[in-house]
Amino acid sequence: MSPIIDSLEAISPIDGRYRKDLSILSGYFSEHALIRYRIQVEVTYLLALIEDAKLPELRKITKVERQELIDLYGRDGFTVGEAQQVKDIERTTKHDVKAVEYYIKDRLKNSSLKKLLEFVHFGLTSEDINNLAYTLMWRDAVAEVYLPKVQNLFDILKQGAKQYSKLAMLSLTHGQPATPTTVGKELAVVAHRLRRQITVLKQIPFTGKLSGATGTWAAHVCAYPNINWVQFTKRFITKLGLEPNLLTTQIEAHDRLAESYHTVLRSNTIIKDFDQDMWQYISRGLFIQENKAGEVGSSAMPHKINPIFFENSEGNIGIANALLNHLAEKLLVSRMQRDLTDSTVLRNQGVALAHSILAVDNTMKAWQRVTPNQTRLAAELDEHWEVLAEPIQTVMRRLGKPAPYEQLKQLTRGTTLTKVIMHQFISELDIPTKTKQELKKLTPANYLGLAPDLIKFI
Repeated sequence: MSPIIDSLEAISPIDGRYRKDLSILSGYFSEHALIRYRIQVEVTYLLALIEDAKLPELRKITKVERQELIDLYGRDGFTVGEAQQVKDIERTTKHDVKAVEYYIKDRLKNSSLKKLLEFVHFGLTSEDINNLAYTLMWRDAVAEVYLPKVQNLFDILKQGAKQYSKLAMLSLTHGQPATPTTVGKELAVVAHRLRRQITVLKQIPFTGKLSGATGTWAAHVCAYPNINWVQFTKRFITKLGLEPNLLTTQIEAHDRLAESYHTVLRSNTIIKDFDQDMWQYISRGLFIQENKAGEVGSSAMPHKINPIFFENSEGNIGIANALLNHLAEKLLVSRMQRDLTDSTVLRNQGVALAHSILAVDNTMKAWQRVTPNQTRLAAELDEHWEVLAEPIQTVMRRLGKPAPYEQLKQLTRGTTLTKVIMHQFISELDIPTKTKQELKKLTPANYLGLAPDLIKFI
């Protein structure tokens, strides 16, 4: 079956409509990838029993034999066909991790390492393998795919903030005209928020466990009571690039994974906030959308250019955040020493990240297709001289004039003022002439405070 037909018959849009954009995630979250990560953990554990624990029944292995073990999961060496062999075994075992164990044993049984067979998965429960595999999958995909994309979005927004740092625009608070800002300052706000989430996401220390059926190392201690299995586990988990969790039930509690899910969720929500603002700025005519030859905005209305990429991003964030929130809530709860409800849920972490990545990609596409409409930005500001009520009443307060707020409220509340009306009001104030002149220099376009300089805080 061709990839095109596969795509057309896919149930999920992740593996259908958007497959070409998300195929890189197959290397992290596909069934093939999951099996490879499980084999990686099993093999790394077996090597640790040989080289670290130095179990007396296990001889030293040669460099060639060591490489033979590593080749069992090598990203380029472990093929889809080999993954299918594991799935074939699973049809009999009805247990996916046990199928991995049997696959490794089958690969070794006719080699010089055949005496190692019963030390594959020695003293472990399937969750010892799964918690590490799923955490490594998520960690690697976030670090190697998701974070670079969010960083790219941050860089684009930062560049826009610098480019438009002095480009004035009317603010709306509660949907009503308010103190003016700049396009650059508003972009800087989004970039600043994203940068914090990027920093948090990079610093989350993912955890893992390797302590047997109920987190007691009981089988390990029974077989080898003189080995310090806690120290062995610390070294092993650390070697995988994770932080050892020594207090668990059968399952690792997933607290750190939940922190990571929630951080991606917050990043998504910040992007959604930006998407919605840009949608409204476009609706107000403050940004011009690129007119791409050949593209269609409506099947009935030829004139339309729709902000579809901002909308697509917002929609994907909704799906991603629903999944991320469920992952973060569900995985922290397991009955007694464990139940199996986490198993099917964990399989969907890749789906959540896929929708998150689609959102980031679409927001970047959307931003690259818009340009500030400087004519409309200036015109909108000039339509709302009432926003200068704030600085005028503030200066009157400084001068000790009675009820300045109330005077400006009476003049401006619920009213759209012109330059002429505002200057007439200033002229009639009982304040020094120099102050009147200074106030008359104010316009909605230059009443910006520190906005043009705030991009330095990104």
